[in-house]
Amino acid sequence: MDLAEAKKIIDAAHKKADEMNLPMCIAVMDSNAYLIAFVRTGDTTLDSIQIAIDKAYTSALIRMTTRELGIQCQPGAPLYGIQNNLNGRLVIFPGGLPLWQNNKLVGAIGVSGGLVDQDEAVALGGASLYSTIQNIT
Repeated sequence: MDLAEAKKIIDAAHKKADEMNLPMCIAVMDSNAYLIAFVRTGDTTLDSIQIAIDKAYTSALIRMTTRELGIQCQPGAPLYGIQNNLNGRLVIFPGGLPLWQNNKLVGAIGVSGGLVDQDEAVALGGASLYSTIQNIT
């Protein structure tokens, strides 16, 4: 994924945020979990900046949605406690999505600024540019 493609993803997510009348922080990572692009679209809380980046990071690194990871991190589940790794950078609530193209991870999007279901809806708006969206529960 390059910067031009990341900007298209951000634009699509920003459009969805505007439709929902929400300010958002939107981050796009490449498949190696490196930040390519970021935007803060309005007066979000300042913690939303790092949370959006970390949601994208988590989805690129773990290769699943942050919603699904949260399910897998519950007591008794297979990944219980993983969120305590990597200096607490892993996010286990909705708003992060891996981006797949032809069954290959090409990057991830992370969104923060609203309620977690709103964050995920905006992330899905950005991810809608891809023919397949995997691991949405």
